[in-house]
Amino acid sequence: MIGSFPMNCQRPLILCVLVLSVVMDNTRALSLDGDALISFRTAILSSDGVLLQWRPEDPDPCGWKGVQCDPKTQRVISLSLPFHKLIGPISPDIGRLEHLQFLALHNNNFFGTIPPELGNCTELRALSMQGNYLSGPIPSELGNLSVLENLDISSNSLSGSIPESLGKLYKLINLNVSNNFLRGPIPSDGVLENFTESSFLGNLGLCGKQVNKRCDDAGGPSTDTQTPSSENQGGKKKYSGRLLVSTSATVGALLLVALMCFWGCFLYKRLGKKDGRGLAMDVGGGASIVMFHGDLPYSSKDIIKKLETLNEEHIIGSGGFGTVYRLAMEDGNVFALKKIIKMNDGFDRFFERELEILGSIKHRYLVNLRGYCNSSTSKLLIYDFLSNGSLDEALHERTEQLDWDTRLNIIMGAAKGLAYLHHDCSPRIIHRDIKSSNILLDGNLEARVADFGLAKLLEDEESHITTIVAGTFGYLAPGAVLVLLGAGDEAPRTVILITFSSVLLFVHEYMQSGRATEKTDVYSFGVLMLEVVCGKRPTDASFIEKGFNIVGWLNFLVSENRQREIVDPNCEGVQEESLDALLAVAIQCVSSTPEDRPTMNRVFQILESEVMTPCPSDFYDSNSD
Repeated sequence: MIGSFPMNCQRPLILCVLVLSVVMDNTRALSLDGDALISFRTAILSSDGVLLQWRPEDPDPCGWKGVQCDPKTQRVISLSLPFHKLIGPISPDIGRLEHLQFLALHNNNFFGTIPPELGNCTELRALSMQGNYLSGPIPSELGNLSVLENLDISSNSLSGSIPESLGKLYKLINLNVSNNFLRGPIPSDGVLENFTESSFLGNLGLCGKQVNKRCDDAGGPSTDTQTPSSENQGGKKKYSGRLLVSTSATVGALLLVALMCFWGCFLYKRLGKKDGRGLAMDVGGGASIVMFHGDLPYSSKDIIKKLETLNEEHIIGSGGFGTVYRLAMEDGNVFALKKIIKMNDGFDRFFERELEILGSIKHRYLVNLRGYCNSSTSKLLIYDFLSNGSLDEALHERTEQLDWDTRLNIIMGAAKGLAYLHHDCSPRIIHRDIKSSNILLDGNLEARVADFGLAKLLEDEESHITTIVAGTFGYLAPGAVLVLLGAGDEAPRTVILITFSSVLLFVHEYMQSGRATEKTDVYSFGVLMLEVVCGKRPTDASFIEKGFNIVGWLNFLVSENRQREIVDPNCEGVQEESLDALLAVAIQCVSSTPEDRPTMNRVFQILESEVMTPCPSDFYDSNSD
């Protein structure tokens, strides 16, 4: 005991113990790069689960998903997290990754500004942030990235001028700032002089020889070809339009930030303790296979053996509900495996009951759930594999275009599946996340509705608000009241009145009423129809550039009696009569008032009688298998 030592011996001993404790703590502490990444993760409010593996207790981040380190120095050199539905601002602490060479955050839902602190990452060679909701100016600090070779910040909401400092990036090979709200002269000094118009498309306010627009004395595009009166009138219209868009975007951004802050606190309170669970597939140690109606002609041992071999190479997709793997059995049969992380300790209490319901639903236009694997950390749902992938891929990622008849058949099939869920299932099922990536296509390009019932399955049973998935940007029905659930509240509180629908897509009827309804699905289906018709995603950059989403663009065209212009110019075989009838249905579905939207049964009946053919059809049969 220390008390038995003389006083002059106790102090050195205590000092040694303290020093040893500090040393041991430091050896266990997260590295500096890991600490910066944890700050980056903390700022993110929601994702598809990709960051669940990032744990502060790890000694270094080199094994984390999306992170790559130098094998010698163990410093982070690459951060790649595209297509993971990351929502939130980009933390300025990312600038502490001093040896970062590659940063890929494209095609997510980041908002806020590009951190000027990125200028501290002087070894950065590639920066990809396209396809987000980033706003504000391009930081002049990016001019410090002297070895940068690729810069893509297109398809955001960036404003202001292009900094002259970017002209100092003499190693820059690829530049893309297209589809933003940039304005003013493009600097002609330095490397920017070498880039062509393709690097600056969709920024109507830019001028300079790179875009073949002469700048006027005010620093904007010259309008010498116009008469003075038309110039003045056009300038007023453009100014009014820009002012309206700018004001709406600013108000919307502020509201979105406020919403995300409240929602982030809510999610952190409920999900923060579970965020450390790993992503490694755990199918050993008591995992069991449940099959529905003999749909899986294999033994549990054979299935689990196959599951144990799956890795990142087998991933075929990811979304709000989880990662999807390709599961190929020895006899050549292929299935799709959807992995869902357990969200709370009571997850098992209702999971089996809900899945039994979903497994009992068999229908021609629904993706068949054949069974699931119940493991210690996740649920692995086994579905039919559809060879033609998703409608989203068919519309937006393939060179082969869908003709008009094929598009109509896909719409009809999706309507059939959704009508069955709403009206013929017992209990009725509200999908809550209708979108093109949840419509799958079989070998004959027939539509199947996927992921039905999963939103309810993943709902937090302690709250009436779905915190995991409650829809997707662009497909959400507009709401009149924004309601938020503050920490410790038992009921939602009305915060602010929203009178415009196209600015803040995240405010929608589910948050307004505390529950989803069939009419919420109908709105999303209306957006889906418009997406199929025009061949563009609901929040395509071409819509955002005009200050709209796809519904706002349709309403604008209708107001000018030009609604047929929304059709995809690459679509062959368009029939004007069926197009007009289809748009009439879509307009009803995307009404801002839920009561004015038809039921899915009614939608299907109109589509069949007025869009497809007036002849009798056995296409809709509520007793279909």
